Amino acid sequence: MIPFAIAGVQMNISTAHENITAMGRKLDVLVARFPWVQMVVFSELAAYGPSPYHAEPTGGPAEQAFCQMAQKHGLWLIPGSMFERVGDDIYNTTSVIDPSGKVVTRYRKMFPFQPYETGIKPGTEFCVFDVPDIGRFGVSICYDMWFPETTRTLVSMGAECILHPTMTDTIDRDVELPLARANATINQCYFFDINGVGDCGTGRSIVVGPSGYVIHEAGGGDETIPVEIDLSRVRREREVGIRGLGQTLKSFRDRPVEFPVYQRNTEIDSYLNSLGPLIKPTRGSRAGVPLPPDAIAGPDGSIMALGAQADIGTSETPEPDAPTCPPTSTY
Repeated sequence: MIPFAIAGVQMNISTAHENITAMGRKLDVLVARFPWVQMVVFSELAAYGPSPYHAEPTGGPAEQAFCQMAQKHGLWLIPGSMFERVGDDIYNTTSVIDPSGKVVTRYRKMFPFQPYETGIKPGTEFCVFDVPDIGRFGVSICYDMWFPETTRTLVSMGAECILHPTMTDTIDRDVELPLARANATINQCYFFDINGVGDCGTGRSIVVGPSGYVIHEAGGGDETIPVEIDLSRVRREREVGIRGLGQTLKSFRDRPVEFPVYQRNTEIDSYLNSLGPLIKPTRGSRAGVPLPPDAIAGPDGSIMALGAQADIGTSETPEPDAPTCPPTSTY
């Protein structure tokens, strides 16, 4: 066994001001209390909250501040995520910083929470990195977890522990908990799903082991979650099966079929193509609610169009010099 200690930080994230200073204080206290911790993971969009107005260029001031924190304490730091501006595009990006304060890799969220996380460009590259003499780690962000292909790909690339910052402040947190557990179990890996509280989360962060057992589920307030993991346990589970039973990764490797649903423009996905556009839903009924001026109601009472404006659901990236109200939920 080679022990490795990871701490998730579930903290109050504000949309009214930056949270980087508070994150630094949390880190100071964490290291003073638990000096054996070697890696720290914060929640999604912890630095500034969910407004793209705060997007910074790659390697901007926020990331530099986090690099200084990692170097100061000599630990691996995954500071949640922040909006990254690249030309006209904005990504939801997580930095992975080593104990010397160097950014070893960045991950851009592949599945922005559409149709609500509007104007955010999806990333296209998976992210794994090695901690010397320990093992390989994978990174995903919030809504990515709802697509099992993301975790399965990271694990196929050798990841033994998935680090998963999230920001869920909505009523489906209870659904995400079994999703995190399922991702860990079917992929025989550790899974750290770290949420925020306050303006940007309902808490209930969860850490799951490779056998599917819940190591810890947090409550709804500030909480520090230091957990010592043993990646030799992952390797043993993958060798003999989950709890000595199903060997899911080997079975997937030795599968007798390919999955044609992943080949676009084939007849097998014709049903998916019939589902209509990915747009925000409108009211299911207008009963008792007057229509806005110039609105056109559909036969079911929903709004079909609004004057000469673009179709409902169209999203554009907010102008960088114009503050915008943060979305109610970002996954």
